[in-house]
Amino acid sequence: MRIADLQLSFPAILIALILVAILGQGVEKIVIALVAVQWAYYARTIRGTALVERRKEYIEAATCLGLSHRRIVFRHLLPNCTPPLIVVGTVQVAHAIALEATLSFLGVGLPITEPSLGLLIKNGFDYMLSGDYWISFYPGIALLITIVSINLVGDQLRDVLNPRLRR
Repeated sequence: MRIADLQLSFPAILIALILVAILGQGVEKIVIALVAVQWAYYARTIRGTALVERRKEYIEAATCLGLSHRRIVFRHLLPNCTPPLIVVGTVQVAHAIALEATLSFLGVGLPITEPSLGLLIKNGFDYMLSGDYWISFYPGIALLITIVSINLVGDQLRDVLNPRLRR
């Protein structure tokens, strides 16, 4: 967890810029950089959630009944740890999309032969002062709608998969 804490102390864009500068451009390299930037969020969330859930009465009752550790983890602990992970997962997917668009906008992300909203916004940015704002406006709106939609789907998915809300 100390490595995760150390990584979380730096801005994600800075770490991604350094990794992309070292690895180079390309879809695979961007994916590696995004995974390397975002793993710590998942690690902290699952550890914190598991520590809280482990102290609850139903886990202690299952332990007293003599259930195996595997059954306690997969039957009781993991289902109650999934709602925070779903929220973090959808937020991080939206963050990854925004981070990739930012890296592409800065010119260090995907090459110009690959489709990216960041590249579309960057191409329109050159024409913004001449009055052709719409070249960047519509890709920016598409990026915004994509990110908001992912977050809304994640919230609904969390509510559907939450074992505490089941009847």
